[in-house]
Amino acid sequence: MVKVAVLGYGTVGSGIVEVIKTNQDMVNKKAGDEVDVKYILDLRDFPGDPYEQLVVHDVDTILNDEEVAVICEAMGGVEPAYTFSKKALLAGKSVCTSNKELVAKHGPELIHIAKEHKCNYLFEASVGGGIPIIRPINASLTPEKIDAVTGILNGTTNYILTKMEKEGSDFAEVLKEAQEKGYAERNPEADVEGYDACRKIAILSSLVYGKNVDYEDIYTEGITKITTTDFKYAKKMGYTIKLLAKSKCVDDKYFAYVYPCMINKENPLFSVNDVFNAVLIHGNTLGNTMYYGKGAGKLPTASAVVSDVIDCVKHLGKNIFCFWEEEKLELSNMEESRSQFFVRVKDDATAAEAAFGKGTIVDAGIAGEVGFITPLMSEKDFQVAAANVDMISRIHLEA
Repeated sequence: MVKVAVLGYGTVGSGIVEVIKTNQDMVNKKAGDEVDVKYILDLRDFPGDPYEQLVVHDVDTILNDEEVAVICEAMGGVEPAYTFSKKALLAGKSVCTSNKELVAKHGPELIHIAKEHKCNYLFEASVGGGIPIIRPINASLTPEKIDAVTGILNGTTNYILTKMEKEGSDFAEVLKEAQEKGYAERNPEADVEGYDACRKIAILSSLVYGKNVDYEDIYTEGITKITTTDFKYAKKMGYTIKLLAKSKCVDDKYFAYVYPCMINKENPLFSVNDVFNAVLIHGNTLGNTMYYGKGAGKLPTASAVVSDVIDCVKHLGKNIFCFWEEEKLELSNMEESRSQFFVRVKDDATAAEAAFGKGTIVDAGIAGEVGFITPLMSEKDFQVAAANVDMISRIHLEA
């Protein structure tokens, strides 16, 4: 029998216990051993909870118990999750987590410690919730030279943009509704400003390229400036607007960014709506492959953590290969990245074309302005050209 401890008994932590107990027979069969939750760490007591007798308040009770072989970290935040996870790994206990903030900041260090102590640091649930994406990158796609990863990685922003498009509601109105439904936090900054998606694309990029991508180096732009007028233009063009997190390798230069983007129906991410997430990976011989599902939520996220628990039990005393070294991957300057842009200008189309070059005019019947699709150009050249027009807004555009 393999004893498991859960750190944090909030939404995800309670979900982990629920998944193990609900699917106990299946978990045991696939793990090849009996899996039993021995401890739940939390500052609170839970009188009346069916597992209240498992609750402890001192992490050392868990760390010093030689019976505990696998720990599920569901605390969130960097501290004390980092300290507890590091101590567990140093003691030879595997750690499974959904904590993208911690993984993005300390992932390579904790992976290295796990390797040295013949245990594992697994984090399938840290990106995409219940969508299997980390394991496919580390296992199924290992023959591929992956040159691009593009994802809709935040359900809150995708829900907001979907509602704005389908119902014509403005950003503030939909955000309030999302908060009322529990899709958005009271302080939604991490979601709507793109920080959550930024950490997730940093994790995926690190795994794909094998070196550490620092999330603080990633250009990040949120959705707070997107308006219903932007969606009117998008509809006229046959496009939609999504918050995309992307990394790519072009001519041995690496780029990573998060920003709103107009995409058309030919893009596989076009139809990913509401709170759903998706990750599109392009390999040099495989081409595109996409992973789709619920990117958050109690049970989808918990299910992904338990999948890692099963993997740890199957590999007790053995380290599972993870292609993520501590060496930093230097990202190229965003100014060098090339894209098309959709711009709204107060000037007429002649002025826009004079500034940006030969492009496509978009008339959505909006008084006092015109829409314009630029030719493919670098970020730097775009900024220079934009200074010569009375620009209302701009959104990146790709097929």
